[in-house]
Amino acid sequence: MTDERPGPDARYTRLAADHLPPALAERWTALLRPCVSLRHATAADRPVATLGGTPELPPDTPWPEWPGHGPLSFIASVHCAALSPQTLPPGFPPDGTLLFFFYDGQGGDGSFFSACDPETWAGAQVLHIPDGTEVHPAHVPRELEPYPRTDLAGETEWSAPDLWLPQVRAALLDGGGVWPELRDTAPQLRSFRRAFDRLNSGIGHRLGGHAVPIQGPVEYEIADAQLGPGRPWGDPSLDREAERWVLLAQFDSDDDAKMTWGDAGALYWLIRPEDLTAMRFDRARLVPQC
Repeated sequence: MTDERPGPDARYTRLAADHLPPALAERWTALLRPCVSLRHATAADRPVATLGGTPELPPDTPWPEWPGHGPLSFIASVHCAALSPQTLPPGFPPDGTLLFFFYDGQGGDGSFFSACDPETWAGAQVLHIPDGTEVHPAHVPRELEPYPRTDLAGETEWSAPDLWLPQVRAALLDGGGVWPELRDTAPQLRSFRRAFDRLNSGIGHRLGGHAVPIQGPVEYEIADAQLGPGRPWGDPSLDREAERWVLLAQFDSDDDAKMTWGDAGALYWLIRPEDLTAMRFDRARLVPQC
């Protein structure tokens, strides 16, 4: 993959400069984060991740399953040593392999995973296999049809936060506020929102950085599940909890891998920074959106 860039993507700095006053443009660009954008690898690329195929597991590691419901499908592997640590959240594993599994209903009992229902969280799991571990191609449960293997190359890019996130509202709305209130009071910010939506319209596969959601910030879905339902939009405790989560990986629907998440949706794995540093991938949480 390419080396990290020395500064934020010019697309985003130009967007801010064209639509925001200098002070607000500076606040907003300070929220940009580097990420690894994943694309289909060519013969000349060194893959850094793979969609589908058969994972390699240690002999004593069973295939992940949702107890009482069925085995999880293998979604992706990420080769951590092939990534530049400067492009990823602090604490991201410097080596080893991350394996992502999800209950997609194959051979199951008709149950559905829901980010808002803790009873279903075992339906999405992340494993880290350290370098030097003895591994072998895993025996795929007979209930599952593996997704076709699709190798991915990585490129360093910059990512922007969704405009509904609390840190963005604080940066652009002087400490809070709600975007709909701007309809008649801030045409400059409305113009910025429209231009941002056009620029940030693609989902794609990504490691680290900010998520590109389909149905509103995935961080709020996690926060709502952690705190329990019933808190209104803008509740300070909901905002605080949403700010505690960072994107680990997002995997889009992909024709080559024959992966379709709902209606052309995506899978988003998030984790708290302290759990990432502690390698507690059992505490990573999934949000599907479509």
